[in-house]
Amino acid sequence: MSSPILRPLPNESWNCMLPGPPSRNNFGSADLSPSGLLAFASGSSVSVVDSNSLQLVTTVPLPSYSPSSSSTASLAPFVTSVRWTPLPPRRDLLATEPSSSHLILAAADRHGRISLLDFRLRSIILSIDPPDPSSKTGVQDLCWVQARPDSFLLAALSGPSHISLYNTSICRFIFKYDASPEYLSCVRRDPFDSRHLCIIGLKGFLLSIKVLGESEEDIALKKFLIRTNRKEILKLEKDAAAAATGGSSTSTPASAVFPLYGVRLAFSPHWEHVIYVTFPRELVVFDMKYETTLFSAPLPRGCSKFLDVLPDPNQELVYCAHIDGKLSIWQMKEGEQIHIMCTMEDLMPSFGSYVPSPSFLSVLISQSEPILQNISKICSKLSTAASDMDFDNPFDFCDDTVLVSKTHLISISDDGKLWSWILTAEGTGDMQNGAISSGRNANVFEESTNANTTVSSNDKSTADGGRQLHKVNGARIQQSKSTDAPPDVTFKISLVGQLQLLSSTVTMLAVPSPSLTATLARGGNSPAVAVPLVALGTQNGTIDVIDVSANAVAAGFSVHNSKVRGLRWLGNSRLVSFSYTEVSEKIGGYNNRLVVTCLRSGLNRTFRALQKPERAPVRALRASSSGRYLLIVFRDAPVEVWAMTKNPIMLRSLALPFTVLEWTLPTVPRPVQNGPSKQSPLSPNGNAAAASEEAASSTTASSSDTKTGSSDGSHDDSSESFAFALVNGALGVFEVHGRRIRDFRPKWPSSSFVSSDGLITAMAYRLPHVVMGDRSGVVRWWDVTTGHSSSFNTHREGIRRIKFSPAVAGDHSRGRIAVLFYDNTFSVFDLDSPEPIANSLLQPLCPGTLVLELDWLPLWTENDPLVLCIAGADSSFRLYEVNINDKRRIPGRQPRNLKERFRPMPLCCPILLPTPHALALRMILQLGVKPSWFNTLGTTAIDRGPQSITRTTSSTGDLRSYMIELPPVGDSVVPELLLKVLEPYRKEGCIFDEERARLYATIVNKGCAARFAFAAATFGEVSEALFWLQLPRAMNHLMSKLVKRSPEKVPFLEDSELDDTALLSRITSKGKLAPETGWRDALSKGQLRLMAFDQEDLWKNANERIPWHEKLEGEEAIQNRIHDLVSVGNLESAVSLLLSTSPESPYFYPNALRAVALSSAVSRSLLELAVKVVAANMVRTDRSLSGIHLLCAVGRYQEACSQLQDAGCWTDAATLAAAHLKGSDYARVLQRWADHVLSAEHNIWRALILFVAAGAMQEALAALRKAQQPDTASMFIIACREIHADIITNVLGSDDESASSSNKDTMVELPGLNPEYDDVIAVGEFYGQYQRKLVHLCMDSQPFSD
Repeated sequence: MSSPILRPLPNESWNCMLPGPPSRNNFGSADLSPSGLLAFASGSSVSVVDSNSLQLVTTVPLPSYSPSSSSTASLAPFVTSVRWTPLPPRRDLLATEPSSSHLILAAADRHGRISLLDFRLRSIILSIDPPDPSSKTGVQDLCWVQARPDSFLLAALSGPSHISLYNTSICRFIFKYDASPEYLSCVRRDPFDSRHLCIIGLKGFLLSIKVLGESEEDIALKKFLIRTNRKEILKLEKDAAAAATGGSSTSTPASAVFPLYGVRLAFSPHWEHVIYVTFPRELVVFDMKYETTLFSAPLPRGCSKFLDVLPDPNQELVYCAHIDGKLSIWQMKEGEQIHIMCTMEDLMPSFGSYVPSPSFLSVLISQSEPILQNISKICSKLSTAASDMDFDNPFDFCDDTVLVSKTHLISISDDGKLWSWILTAEGTGDMQNGAISSGRNANVFEESTNANTTVSSNDKSTADGGRQLHKVNGARIQQSKSTDAPPDVTFKISLVGQLQLLSSTVTMLAVPSPSLTATLARGGNSPAVAVPLVALGTQNGTIDVIDVSANAVAAGFSVHNSKVRGLRWLGNSRLVSFSYTEVSEKIGGYNNRLVVTCLRSGLNRTFRALQKPERAPVRALRASSSGRYLLIVFRDAPVEVWAMTKNPIMLRSLALPFTVLEWTLPTVPRPVQNGPSKQSPLSPNGNAAAASEEAASSTTASSSDTKTGSSDGSHDDSSESFAFALVNGALGVFEVHGRRIRDFRPKWPSSSFVSSDGLITAMAYRLPHVVMGDRSGVVRWWDVTTGHSSSFNTHREGIRRIKFSPAVAGDHSRGRIAVLFYDNTFSVFDLDSPEPIANSLLQPLCPGTLVLELDWLPLWTENDPLVLCIAGADSSFRLYEVNINDKRRIPGRQPRNLKERFRPMPLCCPILLPTPHALALRMILQLGVKPSWFNTLGTTAIDRGPQSITRTTSSTGDLRSYMIELPPVGDSVVPELLLKVLEPYRKEGCIFDEERARLYATIVNKGCAARFAFAAATFGEVSEALFWLQLPRAMNHLMSKLVKRSPEKVPFLEDSELDDTALLSRITSKGKLAPETGWRDALSKGQLRLMAFDQEDLWKNANERIPWHEKLEGEEAIQNRIHDLVSVGNLESAVSLLLSTSPESPYFYPNALRAVALSSAVSRSLLELAVKVVAANMVRTDRSLSGIHLLCAVGRYQEACSQLQDAGCWTDAATLAAAHLKGSDYARVLQRWADHVLSAEHNIWRALILFVAAGAMQEALAALRKAQQPDTASMFIIACREIHADIITNVLGSDDESASSSNKDTMVELPGLNPEYDDVIAVGEFYGQYQRKLVHLCMDSQPFSD
């Protein structure tokens, strides 16, 4: 049997937090992980959101940075930067225990402290304090940089110009650098080399850091300068220096000094050494190899300043965010580094008018969607199947639009909104290269289940035909023939989701406490339902209604134009609030605004609207628990009593000097009074009630003799009472019955109860007890039925608020109270305890939190825990479960039900599963599970084909029937056990949403490599996913060499048709490249460019960069251009460029010698021309590249590649080898490159591709075993064998019956992966051990939901 999902532990069942809105003080800090988790800073907290469903996962508050010896709480500093760790889930289960190291989050604040957070535990696991805590040097930005295969250092920009590298495993600095007087803005990691990061300054200063180890000596620095207009920043810097006092600005980060002057950089995901930089008024494309600007464009007219720059991972598009919430889209011109702005979109649409208008803080681009789109494109079908078209959808038919790209963006604004956008690029007619894959090699993945729709990869009519329609991520895509002409692209942006957090700084908190009388006015005898709602008033005049069962904002109402100063519930469906504005000093007075808001209709009704300003502002509102009566308390003016009917009516005006008033809570029935009460000794003039009756009778009010309606005294249950205290310390209790206000006639306590010096500042009333607190910190309670009383001193500052805990039927205790002090701290006291101070709960669970308001959450059942609602000074809303020795629980009662978090839809985020269960799901996806196993939300099939997915509620019988086939390796029983472990998640539908399940259904039968890529992408491992996508092409490359070695000519895949003759025939005198097919472009553009290894891909990438630099001037640029031309084999252009060197140039003689040598390799006529131009011999050499060029001139390409590799020019060496070497010579270059990538760059996935392409399968297997990845090593063998079998079938398939059996025998066994090899056998055994350990861990780890 499967285990039910276990809810959180009792002490975690209610503790949760809703963050306040982010602001510019958070520097727009946010980070989106490749697995789809969004982390962003709001105030002093860090929140985690699932980016797909936009559901809040959790919020972790950072404690205040105050000395432990200090007893005074302080506000925690703003969080200014957050970054997810780039480590993937650890799979070395046989060596270590499973951990959540892949979910660690780094956060830094304005005081310079850096913390590592485990958001599952909602706690800090490591804190790094600044060297000088008193300086409070704020952190500007964070970035992880790789130092070892399994270790990352944390780079931090602190203060205006300091750079530090931290080793978090030993918690210390290893490197510091001061870039003064520069103001540093941001730091980013290179996607091509995770050891490399770049830092940009506000004036164009660019610092390149490469980490070669974990010591200070292993840090390599290089400085650049990007020239830009610096007039504005110099003026701002001068103004900031003039405004600074006492040198206080020396430790302030750039974003704090210049909040509206931001400079951002982003590495190009397509071209190595190329970065995009946005200054406030300029976009720059900079080449770090050439140390020059390739392109710059000023801010377009009418646009606000640039805020950030985001390159598209798949298409050569650049998105620039602007500070007004706009997004400009820049498209790269074909063959040139020239970007043209195509359109402008709005990422922050306005709904209504807000003053001030919300500010745009940041925008992020999803990294998980592009890799899934790549998987879908490569695995898409070649022809249109009838089953692919949804005839139930009237719009799902052919039209002229072609989907070029689909990008997921998330924007954040300071009104607490997170916006989820889908940006699509659609075109008409022929599309650009690489927009959609034409599927030339899709047969590597393709295993079509429909014989009628099978298409051969050599079918020219299909490859060159018209558009073909297929599904990609649920979006309709049309495929067309690739051309060189730029397409007519239209960009469309759609809002697909929004998450509303608290809209502004919280000022008030109100919790409903409905009573029996709350429903009598509407008829019926059932008590009002205790709704799980809490209302919050905010600084900007809105009221946010929180659903505490979902920890989310259920509704928001724009009620006031200024700060909400009072807020109360009227029953459980209406709210009353007030605000006031002070009239100009000449006129004087206040405009009070009181509004009743209906939650059902959303309507706001203003009452007590006066034409002229009043002398006194409203001080507070007090609403009875039924919502029938309202007390309006003014500052130095009488208190008004209102009946809150449909049209509110004022009942009385009480002209007494009240200090506090509180209505009774509706938990205990009112006791019957049989005799007259004795005169109160508390009032100097006798009974305070009598005095108040006399005062009330003298006011202008509606006559109590008029008609009172259905609620006037018809039932005793309709009467409600409130307690009060006067300025002189006198106490009293009034009862409101219909329209009558009368004395409650309580029994008064002894005269010793009177406060001698303390003014009563807070009160709570729950029949029969009244609890009071004064400004000296003394708490007194009084039983109004018996006259018993007592008091105790809290030894704290004055008391601002007292709240009674809710009670249940049969509870005769005095209960517990939450006391809020004037220093914004609180305590919980048990009034039944003989020593309340000794048994109190002081500031429970939230040390360092400054509390503005608090109240208790109502109880739904008698077994519910006591939960406090807290509005923090950091604008957050929190729930804390209070656990004191609970005597009111009946012994032997069943344990209470734990809180179940309600979500409108399942939280489908596999990375959040417990690590063993996440690895189990990964293994199931790799081995292949039928799409029908997923339990999606839809009740109909989400794909009308053989792999239709329907909603299933149970899985009975042999669960192995859900697997597409028995696993070729490991224990065949393990998949069934893992499916049992995952059954609770499947039943709740929280594994995949419909879109992700539909995508899996399209690739599950396209080969194991496609499944492996999908599994890796699901858990955010983008590099591994790219490796699996490139593996079939690497195998094709390897097998093409084996076929060429065979004495018999065998037709092979088109990738093998590339040889030196074909390659050189494509080169013209200008080095231009002939048009390519869609498949080649789909792989050479986008993320797959990171994994380039093929000769044609390398040559094409290098050749495409050459035109970018034709207009560059300077000797260094010319030398680099010559090197590029020689690398691609364009010797004639290289000679022409060398001969153009001026005789006065110091490079003339080296260039002349190289021109003579290179011309001899082209033609005799060119050699003669070069000799005539060169009249002297070379005196000195300029750089090592000259010797390499001479080696190329005499045909020693192998040695030239070796020298390039020795010089660290690994990509250049591969490019040179791709142009001139083949066979084993080219393989040696690739293998040495792979060794370097693995050992120095720590990029195992790129190294594996190079090993495979070089035929070094054993080295690839050894690398996986050394990396402690038994599952990947085994899957690698499976994928290679399957791809190898497909290649053999295509080469020597059923159409070639005459092929000799000897040729088949020579190609059956894969080189290096023979099943009889010891390494291969060891991998299988290791995988079996890994499976057994995973099963044990899954059984020991209980499934849970959030």
